[in-house]
Amino acid sequence: MSDQSSSPGARSLALLMQALQATLAASAFDAARDTLAVAYSGGLDSTVLLDVAAQLAQQQGVRVLGLHVHHGLSPHADAWLVHAQDFCAQRGLPLHAEHVQLDKVADSGVEEAARLARYAALGRLCRQHGARLLLTAHHLDDQAETVLLQLLRGSGLAGLSGMDSCHAAPALLGDPDTLVARPLLGITRAQLESYAQQQGLAWIEDESNADPRYTRNALRHQVMPALGQVFPGYQQRLARSAGHAQGAQELLREVAEADLAQCRRDDHLLMPALRSLSEQRFLNLMRHWFGLRGMRMPSAAWMQEMRSQLLQADVEAQLCVSHPDGEVHRYRERVFLAPRRTPPDEGTVIRLRWEGQAQLRIDAYYGVLHVEVLAAEDGRPGFSPAWLRAQPLSVCARSGGERIQLGANRPARSLKQQYQSADVPAWERPFLPLLFAGDALIFAAGIGMDCAHFSSDGERVALRWQAD
Repeated sequence: MSDQSSSPGARSLALLMQALQATLAASAFDAARDTLAVAYSGGLDSTVLLDVAAQLAQQQGVRVLGLHVHHGLSPHADAWLVHAQDFCAQRGLPLHAEHVQLDKVADSGVEEAARLARYAALGRLCRQHGARLLLTAHHLDDQAETVLLQLLRGSGLAGLSGMDSCHAAPALLGDPDTLVARPLLGITRAQLESYAQQQGLAWIEDESNADPRYTRNALRHQVMPALGQVFPGYQQRLARSAGHAQGAQELLREVAEADLAQCRRDDHLLMPALRSLSEQRFLNLMRHWFGLRGMRMPSAAWMQEMRSQLLQADVEAQLCVSHPDGEVHRYRERVFLAPRRTPPDEGTVIRLRWEGQAQLRIDAYYGVLHVEVLAAEDGRPGFSPAWLRAQPLSVCARSGGERIQLGANRPARSLKQQYQSADVPAWERPFLPLLFAGDALIFAAGIGMDCAHFSSDGERVALRWQAD
């Protein structure tokens, strides 16, 4: 009688289980306190991953749950949800689903819009159910497709690095703490299909996966089979190239971190330090800085044009280079990265009432007004809380002629003079609100509080503005 442990099914399971356990170890997953979430669409790849995770749950007591996103894009979406519920129920696993809706998306953008909506929903579900680690079923063929697609788009090293095996994705998931891991990146789709057939697993086929209008599908069904005929095992070679690109990208990141430490002061970069960098180090630093600020990576041509303008403009010039997600400003030999914002309509007045809150969110100005209670021994000036509660407060932009006095021993000066003294760049001023108590200006964001209504004794509160 043959040993069952040497059967194809057992060997496939052992390979997949080993890949899953290696991922959990690399992500510092603690089975005693952590919950493991698996993104489960019902397709072949996620079906195999969730089945293996279910067996891990049975063997080692790991808490595993399935997460399903219902896009509503297919007429079969409801049936897929029922399938997902049945699959999880058969394995004693909870399934949590969320419905998302894509509105007013052009056909050419459906694939990306669906991906963004799916990850956002998965992030919400992870937070709701206490899962710190989210597994997705991307495999070796997916990695090869990603690398080839990025190469055809002319991407740099970051794109050619392909998908990471484990990383945080705050822009996609909505928080910096949840990790995304891909335990199947070393496994081919053929191996997954073989396992599913050996185990008698049922999965669904999304008809959109055969639609050649989507670039990845055209690559998968028309290009990759031809590659496989001429270059057998090309998936492993492309994945190996992605690994080389990841190593080179890590070196570039380390260089950028070192250059950033030399060039940055507070929230801006210093032009004299930037001028000392070679062209490639300059561009590498700026790409890194954009990434830290969550801005999309611009084209190489845009980066070159930005560099030329920053380096060639007169020292006193107030330069602005527009980016889809914001603006690059040069002011007094400093470079700032400002998000894209729209100032409030002229004449807009926002009525407020302070009732003891520590924060007052003011969306029109993209920030928060903090109200700090000062300790008795704190020597800083402030307003009487009782007085502030009684005031009809309003927020508006500068209209001209306003003056503010920051201390009894200091003269009242116009806001323009105060901004200049405080070194507030001109483009920031429309987004710095003024707070009035009745007709009296009591606080100007970026400058400070007017002293006319300071309390001389007793409990006091101080105002502070924090931009997003």
